[in-house]
Amino acid sequence: MKLRSLPAACTQVRQTREVPMRSDGAFCPADRLTLTREVAAYLRTRPGRGAVAVHDRLAGTRFTVEPAPGAFPLASVAKVGILLGTLLNAQSALREPTPAERVRTEAMMRRSDNAAAQELAVELGGSEGLTRLLRGLGVDQTWPAPAWGTTRSCPADQLKLLDLLTSPAGPLTAANRAYAHALMTSVEPSQTWGVSAAARPGEQVAIKNGWMPVTADGGRWVVNSVGRLSSADSDLLIAVLTEGNPDKETGIRTTEELAGLVISAIRR
Repeated sequence: MKLRSLPAACTQVRQTREVPMRSDGAFCPADRLTLTREVAAYLRTRPGRGAVAVHDRLAGTRFTVEPAPGAFPLASVAKVGILLGTLLNAQSALREPTPAERVRTEAMMRRSDNAAAQELAVELGGSEGLTRLLRGLGVDQTWPAPAWGTTRSCPADQLKLLDLLTSPAGPLTAANRAYAHALMTSVEPSQTWGVSAAARPGEQVAIKNGWMPVTADGGRWVVNSVGRLSSADSDLLIAVLTEGNPDKETGIRTTEELAGLVISAIRR
C-alpha cells in the first residue's frame, strides 16, 4: 500500500508537540517511524484499504497513517456527526434536546438505528446543513452525502469530531457531553467490537461502529470503528476506517488488530 503525506486533518504522520509518554519511554521520532512501517506492513496483509488515527490527550501525542486517497465511506460512523449536530442545534436554541430527539439519538447511537439517524439528519438540513455545521467547527475533511452513510472522511477528521463531542474545551455543555458519553458507553453488546479491543481492564469505552456492503464495490464491505478509551490515567481517541473487505468479519478483525497495534505502541 502506497502512503503519502496529506494536508490538513489528513496528514499521514503528525504530532503537535513532543511530550514524554507516561510509560518508561518516549514516543520519539524513531518509534514513530517504526510504527508507521509496522502499520503499513500490517495493512499489506489485509484485503482492501485501511487507515488509523490516534490522539493520546493526556500525553499530547498524535499518530496518523492514511493511504492515498485518504477518505473512506463512514457508514454508521457518520452518526457521530449527526449526534454532535443535534446537541449543538438544541444548545443554539437555548434548550435541552426534546423528548423526541432523545428517543432518536438513543436509538441511533445505542442500536445504530438508521431511520432515527435519517430523521435527525433531515432536521439538521441534510447534507448541506451538516456540511455547514462541520465546516464551522473546523472539520474540513469530511464530506456529508445526501445518503448519510456514504459520507466520506479520514480518521484524523473523525478524531476532531470525537474531541468536539467529549472535550471540556469543546462547544458542548457539560450536560450534553455527559449525555453523549452515556450513549456511546452503552451500545448494544453485539456492536462493541472494534477499537474496544485495545482497551485495558477498567477503561471505559465510548464507541460507534459502522458497517455496510457496497454494491458499487462488488458487495465488499466498509467496516469502521471510532471511540474513546478513558480512565483516571488515560484518555485516548482512536479512529480506524476500512473498505474493500470481503465480509464484515474480516473488516472487524482489521479494525481490532490495527487498533491494538497502534494503541499498544502509543502506550509503551
